[in-house]
Amino acid sequence: MDLYTLMPTISTSFIVISAILVAIGWGLIIKGKREAHQKVMILGAVAALLFFIIYVSRTAFVGNTSWGGSDELKVYYQIFLIFHITLATVAAVFGITTLVLAFREKFSKHRKWGRVTATIWFITAITGVVVYVLLYVLYPGGHTKPVWDVILGA
Repeated sequence: MDLYTLMPTISTSFIVISAILVAIGWGLIIKGKREAHQKVMILGAVAALLFFIIYVSRTAFVGNTSWGGSDELKVYYQIFLIFHITLATVAAVFGITTLVLAFREKFSKHRKWGRVTATIWFITAITGVVVYVLLYVLYPGGHTKPVWDVILGA
């Protein structure tokens, strides 16, 4: 496994770990275990942050993987990818909002936001894994230039 596939594998793993932790945290709060819920959800947020750091680093220094499948499927992949990216962005904003509400002890609002945020996060994680499988398992693509090379004209 080279750098082009190692980093996406690690970052995707962090998204899966984050979603699992969110599911565990949700279960804990249903059982009334508030402290355990808080710890697990913070770990879930850390896992999501690690994903983001790895993803941005990879994009900047290694580049993104281009579509390797047929031209007939490319438009469907691109639509799916745009859906995933939009959902991930919404999930990130909702996640930060949900965390802030918890830290400010606005638990009524936190509870309402949390249900929606967790649901969106689960869908984001699933679609992220699908993107990974499409790009690195089913239709391995080529490699593009790192963003820094594009910016600097290298």
